[in-house]
Amino acid sequence: MTSVTEAGVPPAPASPKTRKSVTGTRRTVAVLFLLPALVLLGALVVYPIGYSLVRSFYNQAGDGFAGFDNYKALFTDDGIRTALKNNVIWVVFAPTISTALGLIFAVLTERIRWGTAFKLLVFMPMAISMLAAGIIFRLVYDQDPDKGFANAVWVGVHDTFAQSSSFPKAHPGRNSPLVAQGGGFVTKATVHTGGTVTLPLVGVAPDQMPGDAKKAVAPQADPGRITGTTWQDFTRGKGVGTLGGVDPSELGYPGMKIEAVKDGKVVETVKAGDDGTFSFSEKANGAQLRLPASNFREAYNGVDWLGPSLVTPSIIGSYIWMWAGFAMVLIAAGLAGIPRELLEAARVDGASEWQVFRRVTVPLLAPVLAVVTVTLMINVLKIFDLVYIIAPGSSQDDANVLALELYRKGFSEDQPGIASAISVFLLLLVIPVIWFNIRRLRREVRR
Repeated sequence: MTSVTEAGVPPAPASPKTRKSVTGTRRTVAVLFLLPALVLLGALVVYPIGYSLVRSFYNQAGDGFAGFDNYKALFTDDGIRTALKNNVIWVVFAPTISTALGLIFAVLTERIRWGTAFKLLVFMPMAISMLAAGIIFRLVYDQDPDKGFANAVWVGVHDTFAQSSSFPKAHPGRNSPLVAQGGGFVTKATVHTGGTVTLPLVGVAPDQMPGDAKKAVAPQADPGRITGTTWQDFTRGKGVGTLGGVDPSELGYPGMKIEAVKDGKVVETVKAGDDGTFSFSEKANGAQLRLPASNFREAYNGVDWLGPSLVTPSIIGSYIWMWAGFAMVLIAAGLAGIPRELLEAARVDGASEWQVFRRVTVPLLAPVLAVVTVTLMINVLKIFDLVYIIAPGSSQDDANVLALELYRKGFSEDQPGIASAISVFLLLLVIPVIWFNIRRLRREVRR
């Protein structure tokens, strides 16, 4: 109740100068507390933005007005155009895939026993810096299957269905009975039943010989068959060993495929044993023996993940590995706030789990999904670290993005005017996304 004086006159209102805030803090004190933050904000945000805007209208030396020339370069310079194209790819795919995976993980982990542990594992990459993640994935995408995890898996799967040759460098030596033909080798003369044939080769380093290779054995004649040996015709040491003859220290070529060819047709095919010996039936009588090109096919070395065509998708993959956990945690928090009565009511009405997910869960999660997607879009517009670290020098131009091009123009190529124009352009790209987010937040508050 309003108090009154004894004369019945209400007291005069307090002076506006002495009025305090709801918390009891004077405005002057509040301003003094905010002043350091405002100074830092001005020095670290407002001033750099203003300076970059002004500098973008000057030439590279900074002593002459260039108008919009620096902005024209954004659409005429090949490097910047590539960076702009890659940024579009990043904005379209990286936030979308990360959010979709986060949604799937959040929904699935709600129903499994070890859901919390799984969420922890998926979120853990967020604790790793971009620098460390870049180094990790530079190794993951290494071309050498013995170093790069991605190619180790890829080569393993490939070799399961199409075994690579163990003898890619093998070839006939001096005075060999073999001649080249169609990527493989064929005997100069025909073979006959009861005879023996030797197929000496060289060119395979001792440490590259298959582990199951045994000491070569000279062929033994068999009246009803054609026998032979294919082996590494090389013995270490000058003048050691017999050319074209099987020596004690020489190894056979296990698994070498040998074909008997008669009148241009393959009549029989065999594989050499661990000691290099093989045997044909009477069907090969009068045929030439051929070592097909498949014996000498280069070993499959995997995919060039960091080559010009795949470098951008590969780097996006590393980004998704880091940020899918972030999306999952936010979406899981939104999922926990959905009234379970709505989900149960949909199931009672006969909706399948897919229909419940598509028509109830996703629409109710729409605000959270929007927050995650917009946040990731802002994040990928300024992506720099992963591209700079993962992409090798040979394909960095193909993986270029605007933030990396800004760095290169400003520090490597000494073009601060164009670098400032890129920074202003990036700010202009981010502003609509921020504006959309602010409108969405205000709409949520009004609800």
